[in-house]
Amino acid sequence: MDKARKLALNILYKVEKENAYTNILLNDVINKNKKELNNKDIGLISEIVYGVTTWRVTIDEIIKKYSKIKIKKISPWILNILRLSIYQIVFLDKIPKSAAVNEGVNLAKKYGNKGSVGFTNAILRKVDKDTERDKLNNIKLNNDNNDLEIISKCTSMPIWIIEELKNDGLNNDNILDICRKSNIRPNISIRVNNLKINRKELEKILDDEKVKIKKDGILEDFIILDKINGIEELESFKNGLFTVQDEVAGLPAIILNPKQNDKILDSCSSPGGKTTYIAELMKNKGEILAFDIHEHRVKLVEENATRLGINVIKTKVEDASIYKKEYKEKFDKILLDVPCLGIGVLKRKPDIKWQKKKEDLEEIQKLQMDILNTCSKYLKIGGELVYSTCSIFKKENRFLIEDFLNKNKNFKLVNLKDIIEEKIDNKFFLSYLKNDNFLEVYQNENTDGFFICKLVKCG
Repeated sequence: MDKARKLALNILYKVEKENAYTNILLNDVINKNKKELNNKDIGLISEIVYGVTTWRVTIDEIIKKYSKIKIKKISPWILNILRLSIYQIVFLDKIPKSAAVNEGVNLAKKYGNKGSVGFTNAILRKVDKDTERDKLNNIKLNNDNNDLEIISKCTSMPIWIIEELKNDGLNNDNILDICRKSNIRPNISIRVNNLKINRKELEKILDDEKVKIKKDGILEDFIILDKINGIEELESFKNGLFTVQDEVAGLPAIILNPKQNDKILDSCSSPGGKTTYIAELMKNKGEILAFDIHEHRVKLVEENATRLGINVIKTKVEDASIYKKEYKEKFDKILLDVPCLGIGVLKRKPDIKWQKKKEDLEEIQKLQMDILNTCSKYLKIGGELVYSTCSIFKKENRFLIEDFLNKNKNFKLVNLKDIIEEKIDNKFFLSYLKNDNFLEVYQNENTDGFFICKLVKCG
């Protein structure tokens, strides 16, 4: 039996039955079995696990088409064997259908009974790559309420997420595009640590380490890499020459526009990607206080800062939603990268689709507003605050900020167009700018989805 597929199956089973996080479980399984796996095995396990998690709804629709047994009645082991086999047949070009079918049947022999082996074999042989691919590539919308269900089934997006985007005023074609872009394989982007090295020097070192560079990033300090396994094992990473970070995740630090000797608060800082970028932009001169509610996550910020050679970050275990008088009007600038539903990063974390529910939206909104109300009191008069999320729902973003401004007349929005044109030598992000004040980036071929705005405290 193929070891990679067996491990992938066990991960998928646990993700579904135990609501485990895909990335954590995947890393754990790979590390435990490292001696028995080569890079090709590791790549296949990752491909299958993320692929099935991403396309679960669509794959289940294919199963329903050929199965006389309802999905809920199928053994969880056999169901996940069907899912991982169908994913290979429909979505992976380098694996012959015969191999996918044979390995699926072999798994069924171990995790099922004689009847389920025949059941698995019969369904897998009926699945046709060209037929299923054609349906996904040629989605036809009717411009009516049925469109939402079509989008859900063809892009494997939970219907509640689609309905929320509809409530935000997006048309069906826009929603389809966002859902499709949520399924594409994300770029691997890294941020150059300019405290130690410049981009050209880092590119030379990466070339020496046999790392393939795909292209320069949209942002000056970023490089897009080709597929790579074990990036944290590179000497260049261990030596703190770069940080793995999506480009959009670097934007809040740029828009905050930190200056040397500023006193800055990052209120929800872990794991430290944005915190350390702020420090790099400040040339490691000034003071950054980094909050997080969990001690083990605060340690991640400290570890990242140490690796990168940064010493201006002070960490503290603190709940950013609870007011502390000692911080009143203490900071020149504040970054609020608040907890969110994460709907903008589904292509990196597809299990979010299945773990988050519609009712979570109200709860996360309240937490976001509590953090904003609390931390806004820590800003000096004339100070600036950047609010950002990796979500794309207006209730977490624009609507929340507008509500805050209505109740806090001493705050005003800052025009982001001038900052973007001054700080970024690329027009890409300008197309996502709304009313010059809200940067609403929906997931696309280049980046994750994100929201950013900037407030100034007037008095």
